[in-house]
Amino acid sequence: MELRHLRYFVAVAEELHFTRAARRLGMAQPPLSQQIQQLEAELATPLFERGTRRVALTEAGRMLLPEARAALDQAARAATVARRAGRGEIGELRIGLFASAPLLPVFTEAVLSFRRRLPDVHLALQESPTLQQVDALRRGALDAGFLRCPSADDIPGDVTAVELLRERLVAMMREDHKLARHPGPLPIAALAEEKLIFFSRSVGTTLHAQFGALCRGAGFTPNITQTARENSTLIGLVAAGLGIAVMPASLAQIRVAEVTHRDLAEPGATTSIWLATPRGAPSALARAFLDCAGAGRS
Repeated sequence: MELRHLRYFVAVAEELHFTRAARRLGMAQPPLSQQIQQLEAELATPLFERGTRRVALTEAGRMLLPEARAALDQAARAATVARRAGRGEIGELRIGLFASAPLLPVFTEAVLSFRRRLPDVHLALQESPTLQQVDALRRGALDAGFLRCPSADDIPGDVTAVELLRERLVAMMREDHKLARHPGPLPIAALAEEKLIFFSRSVGTTLHAQFGALCRGAGFTPNITQTARENSTLIGLVAAGLGIAVMPASLAQIRVAEVTHRDLAEPGATTSIWLATPRGAPSALARAFLDCAGAGRS
């Protein structure tokens, strides 16, 4: 049984006249009669009582009519869903983000813009560090991801990324620390004798390699005495006087009593935010999100 057979049947059932039904369907009457006969043969039961002056539904026809209408309605809905999905108007978009991404206006503005533009699309936000996101993008487990990397050289070749913004690295310290009195940006070398608090390597952040390179460039190896996985934990340990934490400037928005920060002076003491997609043409939904983030591609 094909959908066209159901359309023909419903037209005849509603008109109870083969000629009028054929006119409604935009076809000749003889082919319509043949199609109805084929349907009746397939179902092994007559659907219409045919007379010289009237056409009436049989009991089987009356039972089939609501089912045929429902099937046609469902087929129309399925077609609409497919078209809207093809245009990127519905579906699910899987977005990766590092823990501090929601502190950045570029993230919140992109999400707000996307929700207003495509309110029927489900945004599945998955928090994970940059290195894990890269792996997920490669496997197709994410459609896009907010990454934190120092430069384009740190983006793998099988991932496409657009830089959204660049921010400074800062040294977070207690207000009563001697370096808190230092005027202006702080040179990395000033941290050579300090106890440092940093992200655990298991977190998968790119800041480990970057900070290590900055310290080596200044002639010392960082003395990391405490590690933590969460941003708030790091700042809490700073407040407890356990050392200085080097973090992206956006994390200074997390206000903790008696904690202040100083920009790092080195030109390379910056980190960039990227919006990445798997290599190749992004999906319609991913393209829409890129546009909302100001990272659309021609």
